Amino acid sequence: MKIIGLAEIQKRLADIDVIAAVEKCFADYSSGKIINPPPGELIFKDPPGDVHIKYGYNLTSNYYVIKIASGFYDCDPRCQGMMLVFSRQSGKPVALLDDQCHLTNIRTAAAGAIAAKYCAPRVIKRIGIVGSGVQAQLQLTYLRKVLDCNNVIVFGRNKEALAKFQPQCAITTDIEELAATSNMIVTTTPSHIPLLNLSHIKPGTHITAIGSDTPDKQELTIDILQAGDVIVTDSKQQAQTRGEIAHALAKQVIALDKVVEIGEIINGNAVGRENDQQITIADFTGLAAQDIAIAEAVYSNTAPI
Repeated sequence: MKIIGLAEIQKRLADIDVIAAVEKCFADYSSGKIINPPPGELIFKDPPGDVHIKYGYNLTSNYYVIKIASGFYDCDPRCQGMMLVFSRQSGKPVALLDDQCHLTNIRTAAAGAIAAKYCAPRVIKRIGIVGSGVQAQLQLTYLRKVLDCNNVIVFGRNKEALAKFQPQCAITTDIEELAATSNMIVTTTPSHIPLLNLSHIKPGTHITAIGSDTPDKQELTIDILQAGDVIVTDSKQQAQTRGEIAHALAKQVIALDKVVEIGEIINGNAVGRENDQQITIADFTGLAAQDIAIAEAVYSNTAPI
């Protein structure tokens, strides 16, 4: 079994088109080509944290992948993890990717870029990033690969973390200021209390919510989902039990048939944004399919170990 450390993983990523790999995995997932069981998770109260176990395989692949990733929010670094690659023919472990959660962060950022590619308004007036951590930084990096917008504002409560975004971005501790001036918003926090409500949101805004990946996290009030013209998810199966959509379904303010998968839009089987007056919401809870795609890409890369 090969053990591939973080430094080598980062070298290999330089030769991989992560956005293309994740976009293909979304398309494959919605086409029924990926075995993606419900995730396992452990939730901790003291200290606060959560661990996600995601696993599966692509029907066209020779491997299966198991990913373990954790977030302990009072710790530094907050996130840790690894991905395990096994032969699908023998069950033999072929690689341990000691990525320290980097691959999870990267594939999540790529998903945000894909959501923007298919759902963002044609004219981006300003990008608003809710959160000031590693994922906020990566979302901005990957958004700039697909969007032409240099006007960015970042919201956070930690002034030291916010300062890292200057001078390239405006910063604020007032989320209403962010919402009032942005028509493309990405939420990246582990909040259990909604940060944005409908009164904050302007017509024509797109929101990508990626922080709410467990049943008890929530960044948006359910009235935002109710007002959404297009609601997109990575997995309708997962959306029924976790994320922003699950909260709205539980309160019966939306029906599941209003929700489409990003893979369905990529495959041309569903419609995303149709005009710049629509409110669109992409609620992604993270798929094993993404972990499979990025782990196999890193493992298969021919860079020396």
